[in-house]
Amino acid sequence: MKKWVGYVVPLLILGVFLGGRYFYFKPKYINGEQAPDFSGQLLNGADFSLSDLKGHYVLLDFWGSWCGPCRKENPALVALYRDFQGSSFQDADGFEIVSIGIEQNEDAWKAAIQRDGLIWPYHISENQRFKSPTALKYGVREVPTKYLLNPRGQIIGVNLPVAEIRRMLQGRLAS
Repeated sequence: MKKWVGYVVPLLILGVFLGGRYFYFKPKYINGEQAPDFSGQLLNGADFSLSDLKGHYVLLDFWGSWCGPCRKENPALVALYRDFQGSSFQDADGFEIVSIGIEQNEDAWKAAIQRDGLIWPYHISENQRFKSPTALKYGVREVPTKYLLNPRGQIIGVNLPVAEIRRMLQGRLAS
């Protein structure tokens, strides 16, 4: 009996830890929900509001210049943007990526955008890491975090692999 308890207690502790971690990092929004609007200032100094992109498919990409997995994924995002930028969709005017930098160092963020060749125009950084208003609004507690939005601003994908986003967009291209 004692031997059995010696295995169960650690497994219960591990289960509680993993379950708690899952719920802590679980995205705040799910498919079908309306993405909350937010605004900020773009890298070029222009004002931006998510609602400006209604009518487009939009990928919100919360990332960090300090985040290895984010930086590793950036070439795939650049390829995705190149492939769908200016495309005609059955139900949308186009496709855009909005990068939200979870940062503390604006210079490192700008250098990473340059170095990784992030060619889309929508880059925002609030320089407060996970305490920035947009990160808090979207419940972002880890990066990368991604939300794919349809032309009506509804969430149609959360933390999808880039290949899955590509497949979804491909299926909506105009014939």
